[in-house]
Amino acid sequence: MRSPHIPVLLREVLHVFEGIKIKTFFEGTLGAGGHAKAIMDAHPEIERYVGCDRDPKALALAKEVLAPWGEKVELIHGSYADVAKILDELGIDGIDGFLIDIGVSSMQLDERERGFSFMGDAPLDMRMDPDGKLTAEEIVNRYPEKELARIFFEYGEERRSRQVAKAIAEARRKKKIQTTKQLVDVIRPVATRGRLHPATLVFQALRIAVNDELGQLEKGLKAATEKLNPDGRIAVISFHSLEDRIVKNRFRDEKEKLKVITKKPVGPDLEEIKMNPRSRSAKLRAAERI
Repeated sequence: MRSPHIPVLLREVLHVFEGIKIKTFFEGTLGAGGHAKAIMDAHPEIERYVGCDRDPKALALAKEVLAPWGEKVELIHGSYADVAKILDELGIDGIDGFLIDIGVSSMQLDERERGFSFMGDAPLDMRMDPDGKLTAEEIVNRYPEKELARIFFEYGEERRSRQVAKAIAEARRKKKIQTTKQLVDVIRPVATRGRLHPATLVFQALRIAVNDELGQLEKGLKAATEKLNPDGRIAVISFHSLEDRIVKNRFRDEKEKLKVITKKPVGPDLEEIKMNPRSRSAKLRAAERI
């Protein structure tokens, strides 16, 4: 990974955990360790910081960044959806803090060969975990046209989902679609046009489907709530309405166990957007265990 990861909404995340004593913290999307470093600096009382990520390259970077904290930091290659299982295996009964920053990272987008970006040309992969079995190429070339339309409409909110699915089905009958450029060339004439690149919503939908991002979020939030100690806090950064809706509804449905800290989602200020344009759609929601 060539580009350093800029932690999104860092000041706002630190504010969520301000004023509470943290013994054990679980971060489910560790990335390069930017949030972890700031949280550890702000909370020297932390005894165990469990950092989880599906991307082994991210874990390798985080290991270097978090080296000064030595054995306090425990790195796990896996999904935050398995937070309960991970904590049980580590002999941890409860946590005082939980953080996830959902979606693809800037580092992954900049690694063109992984197929997350429609800029340039690369294999249609999109796996956050390179050990995962399902790839975007398999979905594009093997899924029925109706299922493709559903994925593009539900996960990408692509209004022309059926037209895009039809164009893909027709193109793959002639030749297998194997690269991001081939897919963009098929999508461009039929996808929704506007301020976004025509491939944006379809690529988003494929990435979500490949990595089961919404299913992982539902499972992870439910499990994390159960593992939070009284007065423990949970913070979630999302980047589009589908994710934010899940977080909002989960916090609402868990009102017997969670007290919402953020009445409305918190976004970046103009200064952060200027420094890191990819942060512009970030939304932070947080809650406290009752």
